[in-house]
Amino acid sequence: MARSVWKGPFVDGYLMKKAEKARASGRNEVIRSWSRRSTVLPQFVGLTFGVYNGRKFIPVLVTEDMIGHKFGEFSPTRTFFGHAADKRARRA
Repeated sequence: MARSVWKGPFVDGYLMKKAEKARASGRNEVIRSWSRRSTVLPQFVGLTFGVYNGRKFIPVLVTEDMIGHKFGEFSPTRTFFGHAADKRARRA
């Protein structure tokens, strides 16, 4: 179920502080984030976030097309090794 429009997008407070600090410093460093549930805001465009997928931080460079999506959408948690049926068909 989607979040109510009147509530606005959800972003963890610490993430906003880190983004503002990185923007003010001007350095292009990776902002580490465990908040996969946070929404990408227009203030984040051009910044690089390291989104945790449960094992490692995946670097995500935020572009304008990502606004409104969640950070977790850009950091997959599962590794796809292919379909078992494809491997059997190739072997025969």
